[in-house]
Formats: sequence, structure tokens, C-alpha cells
Amino acid sequence: QVQLVESGGGLVQAWGSLRLSCATSGRTFIGYAMAWFRQAPVNEREFLAAITVSWSSGRTYYADSVKGRFTVSRDNAENTVYLQMHSLKPEDTADYYCAAGRFGAGPEFYDYWGQGTQVTVSS
Repeated sequence: QVQLVESGGGLVQAWGSLRLSCATSGRTFIGYAMAWFRQAPVNEREFLAAITVSWSSGRTYYADSVKGRFTVSRDNAENTVYLQMHSLKPEDTADYYCAAGRFGAGPEFYDYWGQGTQVTVSS
């Protein structure tokens, strides 16, 4: 089992920045690809970004909707993955989730999920 706990969400004005953190515990963190998703009310869970297992040189992949604005990274020593978000827009308002599993752009690739952290972007 892998336990994931997100933090760092909150209220921010449009064009502001936030950094989300996802602390992990349990099974070996370095063996999992990590990803961020978000879900707004009445929407499906949306893929944002993923980063490969640690020995794959941290290859990343982004959804077009966040490419150039969001950056995913991992600190293997701290068992933590981050999502740095810049130039936030009101449409980025959602609950944000981190996930652990295989590297891919859909929720079906990930076996473990955090409880989510809420991000609200005001106009």
C-alpha cells in the first residue's frame, strides 16, 4: 500500500501561483510513477501531469491545458511529489489529486490516490 497526502491548496487570485505537495508513505516511493489530476464539480477527473519512476530520469508529461504553466517534480529523498502552478486561471478551480502507479495519462494507470486538496482561483 502507498498512502498519499496532498497539501498546499487554497484561494489564489487569477495569474497567481501555488505549489501543491503530495507526501507519500508505505511502499517504496521510487518504484512508482506519480501524477496529478483534478476534478471540478460535474466534471470527470482530468489528467494534468505525470513523472516517471525515479530511475527513468524523471521524464514528465503534461496535458495541453497546463503545459507551460504547471511543472511536476519529485524529491525521492523526501518521498514527495510537487505540482508548481503558475498563471492560474479561474477555470483551474478544482480539487487536485495526486496518484501513484504506472506512467500514463489516464486514471486507469494509477492504483493509489490521495484525498485531494482544493484550489480556488478568483477572478
